[in-house]
Amino acid sequence: MDVPRKGAARARLIRRIIVGAVVVIGVIVTSVALGRLKPAAPEVERGTVWVDTVKRGPMVMERRGLGTLVPEDVLWIPATTQGRVEKIHVRPGAQVRPETILLEMSNPVLEQEMLSAEYELKSAEASYTDLRVRLESAKLTQQADVARIQSDYTQARLRADRDQELGKLGLKPDLEVRIQMATADELANRHRIEQKRLDISGESVEAQLAVQKVLVDQKRAMFELKKRQVDELKVRAGTEGVLQQLGNQPAGGGGSLIEVGQQVAPGTILAKVAQPWKLKAELKIAETQAKDILLGQVAAIDTRNGIIPGKVTRIDPAVQNGTVTVDVKLEGALPQGARPDLSVDGTVTLEKLDNVVFVGRPVFGQPNSLVTLFKLEPDGRHASRVQVKLGRSSVNTIELLEGLQPGDQVVLSDMSAWDAHNRIRLN
Repeated sequence: MDVPRKGAARARLIRRIIVGAVVVIGVIVTSVALGRLKPAAPEVERGTVWVDTVKRGPMVMERRGLGTLVPEDVLWIPATTQGRVEKIHVRPGAQVRPETILLEMSNPVLEQEMLSAEYELKSAEASYTDLRVRLESAKLTQQADVARIQSDYTQARLRADRDQELGKLGLKPDLEVRIQMATADELANRHRIEQKRLDISGESVEAQLAVQKVLVDQKRAMFELKKRQVDELKVRAGTEGVLQQLGNQPAGGGGSLIEVGQQVAPGTILAKVAQPWKLKAELKIAETQAKDILLGQVAAIDTRNGIIPGKVTRIDPAVQNGTVTVDVKLEGALPQGARPDLSVDGTVTLEKLDNVVFVGRPVFGQPNSLVTLFKLEPDGRHASRVQVKLGRSSVNTIELLEGLQPGDQVVLSDMSAWDAHNRIRLN
């Protein structure tokens, strides 16, 4: 009876060895299979990413920047003299004309100086008139003397001629004839001298009157200066437009406000007048993009209430806070509500590229650089990382040089959270 028991035990042992071998082989096979499997792709909500399709065709190169509408012509009105603000006639926002009085100031010292200058001018004019009358009287007296001497000379010459004829006939002594001839010659010489003095006196009169006239002109200029300064105490707009500011305070507040009773010094800004119907756009373009902008390029200004065409007219040579100021002249009608300091969005067109491969501009990726993007697989549910070479860029699109073909779909959103994965699954 012992032999059968030993056979059964041996059979059970063999079965156990076989089962164990099968289990071990199964574990090994399973481990190898699992080791060859790709890691599970992380899941990404499709609604949270931006997917775009690669296209081929024309691409417009543009540059965009935020900015404001500003008047083309702005008139800053400074105080030309010191004064005290007495009355303000117009407030910011009002329509003004060149003769519109914005505010009135007073300066008693200046007004007194104007009166003194006026009296000095009148005194100088009176002195000029008196001098002219005296010189003309003296000239007339001298002319009378010349006329009298000329008359005496004529009579003496006639007597000398008469005596000379009588002397030839023996009716007049020779001595008396010579005396009469000497008298006539003396009067002729005196007449020549007095005539020369009369001619010179004319030049002297002009010189004396010119000196006095210069003094009169000087007094008149001083009076007109003081009068103009007094008149400028009534501050006028000087141009047609809208009053933007009083003092250094914009219409919306802030800055320095001009108040009644305030003393202002020469050079103080009293007002700002602009023409709101003649506006231009000042755009702030990033310095990295402004290098491609040229004068005369076409632009479009979005006022949120309409788009106005324009052209680039000025590019600031300096960089401020990482941006370059670009002025755009507006060439279309202003939409309703357009006014100075209105925030706008401007786009400058650089050029149009034909027959290029392009896609929407990814969140990360500079022009002419290499980046990696997730490209959707044919099943539309998975995306794999591919390397892409970028070319020229625009505001919303960028040129593709290598790595993608027209019709490919890529994820353009920020995928830095999945940098450790080469494949993702879109739900």
